[in-house]
Amino acid sequence: MIGTFKTMLALLACVCATVLVFHERLQAYSLTFAAAGATQKRSQGAGDSAAKAHIPPMGSPERKAIMDALRGDQKVIFKVHYLKVHGDWAWVDVTPLDDKGKPVAEGGPSLMHKENSAWKVMDLSIVPEDPDQPLEAEDTPPEFVKKLQAVFPGVPADIFPHRARAK
Repeated sequence: MIGTFKTMLALLACVCATVLVFHERLQAYSLTFAAAGATQKRSQGAGDSAAKAHIPPMGSPERKAIMDALRGDQKVIFKVHYLKVHGDWAWVDVTPLDDKGKPVAEGGPSLMHKENSAWKVMDLSIVPEDPDQPLEAEDTPPEFVKKLQAVFPGVPADIFPHRARAK
């Protein structure tokens, strides 16, 4: 009986050791995946609700909020040439029109950022200009996107036209 008891005790010790080792490995495995998930979430941008860039459909609340922020107190509608959103960032290229559909200004691209649940137009004039590329904001070459990302950290490259991401 004592031999059986010693065998049972040894077996119990093995099981406990296995459970402890397995538990530590399971915790390490869980922590590895939690860290990977946090890294992926950070790389998508703070407050990011979308996993990738998208074009908000016409009439959607998201598109309306962006256009309203761009419009400010002007009584205009926009002809949207380009719009892409990724999380809290958007790149928009529009022409403002009057109620008859006539352009009232030249329009052009804008970088938008959602702050405290409201979209805001970012000041592109603070981005260093290239005297040899006076229209780089309109053309969005990769060099301009890199300058934008340096001035506005967190701007995802996938909101810009494909030409901007070519390199």
